[in-house]
Amino acid sequence: MNATLTPTSVIELVDAVRATPRVLAVGARTKPRLSHVSPDVTLLSMRQLCGIIEYEPDEYTFTALAGTSLHALAAALAEKGQYLPFDPLLVAAGATLGGTVAAGLNGPGRFRFGGVRDFILGVRFVDGSGRLLRLGGKVVKNAAGFDLPKFFTGSLGRFGVLAELTFKVFPRAASTLTLRLPVAGSEAAVKLLTVAANTRWEPDALDLLPSGDAVVLRLAGPANALPTLAREILARFPGEILAADAAAAIWADLCEFRWTFPDGSLLKLALTPGELPALTAIVRALAGRLHISVGANVAYVSLPAGANPAALSLPALTLRGPGPLWHNPPPAPAISAAVKSALDPLNRFPALAD
Repeated sequence: MNATLTPTSVIELVDAVRATPRVLAVGARTKPRLSHVSPDVTLLSMRQLCGIIEYEPDEYTFTALAGTSLHALAAALAEKGQYLPFDPLLVAAGATLGGTVAAGLNGPGRFRFGGVRDFILGVRFVDGSGRLLRLGGKVVKNAAGFDLPKFFTGSLGRFGVLAELTFKVFPRAASTLTLRLPVAGSEAAVKLLTVAANTRWEPDALDLLPSGDAVVLRLAGPANALPTLAREILARFPGEILAADAAAAIWADLCEFRWTFPDGSLLKLALTPGELPALTAIVRALAGRLHISVGANVAYVSLPAGANPAALSLPALTLRGPGPLWHNPPPAPAISAAVKSALDPLNRFPALAD
């Protein structure tokens, strides 16, 4: 079992990193496989390093400590009619801001507005030498130096321990409308997803449900404009407009992974629409479940206990379940090794493949 330290301030965080030869930061453990490391690695719980440090609604930016829960952030932003458009995942489960960045996870809203890395303006972190560093800035127009803050997205805590983060936010849309569009198989789903992604409709989100029998398309904008767009879409593809409560339940179930096997594996895969039919066939052969998100550019696969994720054939990151962190990993880019060497010369954090 890994030893755990719980710093309550940034100074304590720096001291903990300097005093520990092998260390990895963890948040709410909502993606447990990402923090499953060898017993010699000490875990730094970030749950006490929480709270919003600065929030400038007129500038559409905030700075918060890494252990701040997404639920608390969402509530504070909602009071000012603002939000994080990439639909952070596992908000109700307790996911933290730092953990979301480290995991590189995005929800359905990434389709229209981009992912978590597109909203990071700056970070303050402790590197492998125990230095407290700040990269990026606290304003949207700061463009000085290399954009290393974005490099922490999906880094899994292997480059440094995030202490605080600055994000830009957007005003929440005045209204949303969700359409359920039935499809007969993965080939039909690919056609619908591809067409919908290249029209003037500008969907706010475009996902294939885990049931595989329908695409859900979310529109966002002025309330009087959405019914007109919906009628145009339904003239092209048969379907229905969902009631607001039914739509909210669907998006919440997707973002909280309520459709998954609770005791099985959960994996994230990068995808292209053309790869969807083959992936669907493999997942079905494994008796698994599949959620296609972001217009068929991301797949989340849930497999029952005992199924072999290596059979997926595509590179996959394990979020939950036993086995390797990576399945069928692609070659790591040289820049990753260079950044790892620069920020963690003592190899204080686990390796990128661990």
